[in-house]
Amino acid sequence: MTRRGLTPFQQTGGDFAGNADRRAPRADGLRADGLRADGLRADGSFFDPEFQAYVVSVVLGHHRISSRADDMLVTTLGSCVAACIHDPVARVGGMNHFLLPGSPVGDGFGVATRYGSVAMERLINDLLARGARRERLEVKLFGAARVIDTSLDVGAANRDFALDYVRREGLALISEDLGGPTGRRVHFFPTTGKVFRRLLRPETERETVHQELDFLKALKGIAVEGEMELFDRG
Repeated sequence: MTRRGLTPFQQTGGDFAGNADRRAPRADGLRADGLRADGLRADGSFFDPEFQAYVVSVVLGHHRISSRADDMLVTTLGSCVAACIHDPVARVGGMNHFLLPGSPVGDGFGVATRYGSVAMERLINDLLARGARRERLEVKLFGAARVIDTSLDVGAANRDFALDYVRREGLALISEDLGGPTGRRVHFFPTTGKVFRRLLRPETERETVHQELDFLKALKGIAVEGEMELFDRG
């Protein structure tokens, strides 16, 4: 029985008769099965046997789009928000990961995509460029936990922004998992729109929160729509 997301070599433990060794590197450094010598794909994604899919990481300030059935877009969230957007007809989807609501004023720290307005616009535009249609887009929102001690509840601000953005743009909100005191890991299958969410373990959550705090400290003093200011408690 064929397992989804596996190459024939991975399923059988060997090559079919008459095939060259698919593990031998090519001139571009990739094996004949398209993987690097360390087993990763050229884009750095790796196979997850639990989900039978390749993990494509979505880091803060970036978005990823895929129409591959064996891709799984994955991110970890504290107070940040990730929008998982999918076109069920075109079978293409994408995920973003933004830190703050609204839009940056000026170029700022060179981190425009860490703001919600820019992150949402760029993700949607890239999906449309890949054949999606705005009227078919289905949105699922995750994150916005209260895990950072600041004068502003960053998670709540992100939650309110994301919900308002979807409403204002007339997009279909299929589900949301926002707020609460605990971070999340999100696994999104872009061709089907299926999402799995897991709450973070304390050690993983601390690492995620520290990353978000580093960015917030770097952004302190940069204006955000709404005149919000960020301060560390203590």
